[in-house]
Amino acid sequence: MHGPVSPAWLLVALCAATGAYCLLRMRSGVEEQRRAAGGEALMGFGMAAMAVPAAAFAPPRWVWPVYAAVFGLAALRALWSARRSPHHLHHLLGSAAMVYMAVLMAASPVSHHHTGGSGPAPVTGALLLYFTGYVLLTGARLVPAVVQGGPGGPRWGDRPELSRVCRLSMGIGMLAMLLTM
Repeated sequence: MHGPVSPAWLLVALCAATGAYCLLRMRSGVEEQRRAAGGEALMGFGMAAMAVPAAAFAPPRWVWPVYAAVFGLAALRALWSARRSPHHLHHLLGSAAMVYMAVLMAASPVSHHHTGGSGPAPVTGALLLYFTGYVLLTGARLVPAVVQGGPGGPRWGDRPELSRVCRLSMGIGMLAMLLTM
């Protein structure tokens, strides 16, 4: 990823922590939540690895096609799962964005990915618009969330407000990564 080193490390930490929490969510008693958490953990850890500053570690060129293949498979899985739940369409777009960024990184790992100096590529712009809307909508839905506390409250993997925070964090991370493209 291109850009300043300190924010990139913060993004790595945010995405890795989100991926770790998603792994905890995989212990949920609800199968659909476990399935979604697995895809989100893959996304969190993939984003963390992709966000490592190039100044700290420049991966070999073969890494980017592997990223594209892994997230291409994740996109196909999300497309298949979208038949049951429209929430998986967001997973599809997130995986497609990861494929897009991996392809850009494979094509030119050291230069910025703008088209002729006239601004971001149209695909980048469309993804920026989508994830900006997603972050704003998810943040707005999170504000009125009331935590039902107490000893009999839901387990950490089953708390819907924490799931939203997880998705919000990844949406913000995706925006940050797309802005550096």
